Amino acid sequence: MARSSSRKPTPQSLSQLRIIGGQWRGRKLQFAPVEGLRPTGDRLRETLFNWLQFRLPGACCLDLFAGSGALGLEALSRGASSVDFVELNPHAAHTLKEQLRLLEAQGAQVHSCRAADFLASNNNQYDIIFVDPPFAEDLWQESLSALEGHLSEETLIYIETPRDTVLSSLSNWQLVKEKRAGQVCMRLYQCTLQSPAENFEVE
Repeated sequence: MARSSSRKPTPQSLSQLRIIGGQWRGRKLQFAPVEGLRPTGDRLRETLFNWLQFRLPGACCLDLFAGSGALGLEALSRGASSVDFVELNPHAAHTLKEQLRLLEAQGAQVHSCRAADFLASNNNQYDIIFVDPPFAEDLWQESLSALEGHLSEETLIYIETPRDTVLSSLSNWQLVKEKRAGQVCMRLYQCTLQSPAENFEVE
């Protein structure tokens, strides 16, 4: 996610990210360099999508604080059937729409609104949810609490936080993967009343 800004980025000011796997592997895409926008780096994305590889084909995904769209775009490239991108900053949302148009992406929709408003406005359920808000705004716990009506029996929830962030206990969520890299902590939870899926092991 990015914070709002009144200055529209020019084509010369746009930054780039690279899709690292799937049908669009190697494609370089642009994103608006607005305050607070922090795309998940290549190495972290590679780790995350190795975790998700068996659950992505045909998955319905939510990129809750989309920003550059790096996570949702990677999911689409690797076989997800749909992604809802939610991004408050209008310039970041506009640029993301343009990149999806250039890719001729199917099953993608960009929602330019607050994450909390999007979650309150519908009852959509998702197979995989990405939660990576601006680190400075401390939105993790609020966002996770709002996800309740959007989870199915085995929804996977990816959460990216600063390295030492502590999350309160989440009812019926199992931590199935965790990794720290530099100043970032990656966590993957599964919403289930049963044991974590056999193909996951906590790192």
